[in-house]
Amino acid sequence: MTQPVLLWLRQDLRLADQPALVAAAAEGAVIPVYILDDESPGDWRIGGAQRWWLHHSLTSIAAALTAKGSRLILRRGRAVEQLRALIEETGATHVHAVRHYEPWWRAAEDELGDLLVRHEGNHLAPPEDVVTGSGGQFKVFSSFWKALSQVMPPADPLPAPDSIAAPSRWPKSDRLADWALLPTDPDWSAGFDEWTVGEDAATDAVTRFVELADDYGEARNLPATQGTSRLSPHLHFGEVSPRQVWHAIHSRSDGATTFRKELAWRDFTDGVVLSLPDYAEKNGRAGFDRLPWRTGAAAETDLKAWQQGRTGYPIVDAGMRQLWTTGWMHNRVRMIAASFLVKHLLIDWREGERWYWDCLVDADYGNNAVNWQWIAGTGVDSNMFSRIMAPLGQSEKFGAGDYIRQWVPELRDVPDPAIHDPDEHGRRPKAYPAKIIGHREARARALEALKKTK
Repeated sequence: MTQPVLLWLRQDLRLADQPALVAAAAEGAVIPVYILDDESPGDWRIGGAQRWWLHHSLTSIAAALTAKGSRLILRRGRAVEQLRALIEETGATHVHAVRHYEPWWRAAEDELGDLLVRHEGNHLAPPEDVVTGSGGQFKVFSSFWKALSQVMPPADPLPAPDSIAAPSRWPKSDRLADWALLPTDPDWSAGFDEWTVGEDAATDAVTRFVELADDYGEARNLPATQGTSRLSPHLHFGEVSPRQVWHAIHSRSDGATTFRKELAWRDFTDGVVLSLPDYAEKNGRAGFDRLPWRTGAAAETDLKAWQQGRTGYPIVDAGMRQLWTTGWMHNRVRMIAASFLVKHLLIDWREGERWYWDCLVDADYGNNAVNWQWIAGTGVDSNMFSRIMAPLGQSEKFGAGDYIRQWVPELRDVPDPAIHDPDEHGRRPKAYPAKIIGHREARARALEALKKTK
């Protein structure tokens, strides 16, 4: 038998539309490997919620590989070192992998050099191929979308191989249980049971969304309905590819076009961090380095109240409790909650970014960073800082009453319209906190702070 090749899996945990797998399988024996690397990402190693999802996603793909006559090898440590060790142990000639754009993965790929064969597979189009007239990455989404549209639709998805040739000898593998990815002391993941994880689950989720796609443009803003796709964690872990989703909804109408832009936004954010790799840590606009974010004991108390969903703003609190319970938050509410932290509480957007990173099952380096800088007004393409969301008005506008009742049980018996602002209507139960700050007071404080950036 010819020498084997390694298949390095990361956030591409699927067999269908997996170009690295297809290329590896065409060469002969394949050794699929996943490496839990907490060293290369540094402070951006995956958070607690993602670890829960990863455990179940690895369980799923390991079973799928076994059904194809293969198996999944698990290793832990610095990825480049582990891959080189596997090459030494197995006699593998090289490594196939889907390209990733997080700065630590780009560094690892460069370090592997000629040992690595890179494939595009997690984008509608490679970020390097959708560039400005001068060859740079787009910093404005509308211009990016126009350029991307010129090369759409993406290529047809690749089928999974019928079988995967095994090597004559398998290298040693860690046991998944020994990685302790699941929380135990305490086990805070009971609410995560609403998720079904893995490639088959992702395929089912796409099928369900196809029937909802026509209404997505409007329904996605209504927290009390099931109008969003809920595909984000499946896309983040690569259990389904963007082009699989694109082709699944290709015949749908205007609402699906709105969702196609959401898929394109994922590509756009990777382009941003390709050109600005430290975008998750530095303001996109230098003037905001002068903004006087609140610090100290009072700010710490307010941050904790926001994290725990105890701000006195029902729509914010509902979102933060949904996040903690399920590892996910409705998109409209994510924006409201993020804006509240940055502008009402005047707390640095990076504090919120870190919290979302640890709590979201779909936390993505590029998406998380660009979204936070968009809402904070600090980014290269962002909302204006002076545009301050009114969470009470947003709650009523988008009919969030039943959503609030679901996630804030203290308010379960408060009727509309008082549910959106119980204080104002004299209907706040004793068990529910008063507003942490008034909207007008917060707005005035934020606008005063903005003057320091000029």
